[in-house]
Parts: sequence; structure tokens; C-alpha cells
Amino acid sequence: MEAELKDLEDKIAQLVQLCARLRMENAYLRQQLANAQNENKLMTEKMTGAKDRLEALLDQIPEDEA
Repeated sequence: MEAELKDLEDKIAQLVQLCARLRMENAYLRQQLANAQNENKLMTEKMTGAKDRLEALLDQIPEDEA
């Protein structure tokens, strides 16, 4: 009985350690996701700005009359 309780205690300790490690990993992954989403937003804004500038330049080019 004593050995079974010790085994159970060890398994519970391992489970607690695993939960703590997974919580830390989850927090890290959430931060990585937030960073990636922010970077994606910035890149989208840059692409939109570049597209707008390109369209403005294309509008300035006179069309050939054929």
C-alpha cells in the first residue's frame, strides 16, 4: 500500500510539472501568435500603402490614343 501511494504521489508530481510546463509553453505560443498577428497587420498596411501609391502612379501615366 505504501509503495502504491508513493507511485501515485510521483505520478501526481509529474502531472503537476507537465501542467506547469504546458502553461509556460502556452503563454509563449500565445505571445508568438500575437507577435505574428501584429507583424501580419503591419505588412498588410505596408502592402496596401504600396498598392495605393502604385495605383496613383499608374493614374498619372497618360493613355495612348490609338
